[in-house]
Amino acid sequence: MPVVGMAGGGQLARMTQQAAIALGVSLRVLAGSADDSAARVCADVVVGDDASLDDLLTFAKGCDVVTFDHEHVPGPHIRALEEAGVPARPGAAALLHAQDKLVMRERLTELGAPCPAHAPVPAAEPLEFLEAFAREHGRPLVLKATRGGYDGKGVWLLDDLDDASALIARLAAEGVGLMVEEHVPFRRELAAVVARSPYGQGAAYPVVETVQEDGICVEVLAPAPGLAPGRAAEAQRLALDIAEKLGVTGLLAVELFETETGLLVNELAMRPHNSGHWTIEGSRTSQFEQHLRAVLDLPLGSTEPTARHTVMANVLGGDDPDLYPRYIHVMAHDPAVKVHFYGKDVRPGRKIGHVTACGDDLAEVRERARHAADYLRWGPR
Repeated sequence: MPVVGMAGGGQLARMTQQAAIALGVSLRVLAGSADDSAARVCADVVVGDDASLDDLLTFAKGCDVVTFDHEHVPGPHIRALEEAGVPARPGAAALLHAQDKLVMRERLTELGAPCPAHAPVPAAEPLEFLEAFAREHGRPLVLKATRGGYDGKGVWLLDDLDDASALIARLAAEGVGLMVEEHVPFRRELAAVVARSPYGQGAAYPVVETVQEDGICVEVLAPAPGLAPGRAAEAQRLALDIAEKLGVTGLLAVELFETETGLLVNELAMRPHNSGHWTIEGSRTSQFEQHLRAVLDLPLGSTEPTARHTVMANVLGGDDPDLYPRYIHVMAHDPAVKVHFYGKDVRPGRKIGHVTACGDDLAEVRERARHAADYLRWGPR
């Protein structure tokens, strides 16, 4: 049976290990330390730095394919893997579009995908450039680091540009590349998760609604309530089309804005994604199994939902790290709710797990998931 190497030892690799067991394939994880989330549960762990080419090449020996639980492995390292005869999925050329937001915006615009108005921020006279952009596209502006950033990090909402001068000067001194986008007045945020194999087979999950607070996804509603069938099909077709044209192999999550006039692409992720965690209980094939199937070029699994509604709520760390008593309460209060912990130390606001509830009544399912996530974080209130 094949060996899949996954660079990165976070919770995505941890949950991929569960899917690998059921598929009968071996997962080898390149983790930064033996205490990483995935390293605590995987039998085949190599401790090393996925930003080191030597560590990556050593790790890849004996792997049939290498994939990633984050986007931060340097592109030249991935190309070196490919040149050494190790399939990397997604490959460097595709993954670049998830690593560099400006490259992604420019390529998607070339392909005709709907995107917000955007531009690179020049190093010379950046404030003057932003003022001109604001005159054309309005305020506030959305300033983004072109690389890095997640869960609201690397994104700044600018209204008074005079107050932004110190921020921009600091980022310039740190060598951070910047781009600017128009602020989109959206109704809500959606996500379309699809998979594509090297053979070219594609599969799309139901489009979901993602609920954000302080730049962090706190809740996912599957399928997105009230989404017109035509609009849902449009989002799925858009995601599959992007996957094909960018040459993605594995999972692709397309984060979308739903506006008064249609859909706009917000971000891309080429790996299992927070918006797809609901599929562990809510779909015939979880996103983690689907990712393994796709990178191994196996036939893709059914994306049929197992329930009318599934709600996933992220569990964030609170002030009390002793979760176990609260965990017992959640299990007793609602035996049907599923709790997934990531094996991470508890810190306030940190994602430490998620809960999933399924059922026929969306309001009831949503309340069950929210109660479980809130109780695990705060206890009785």
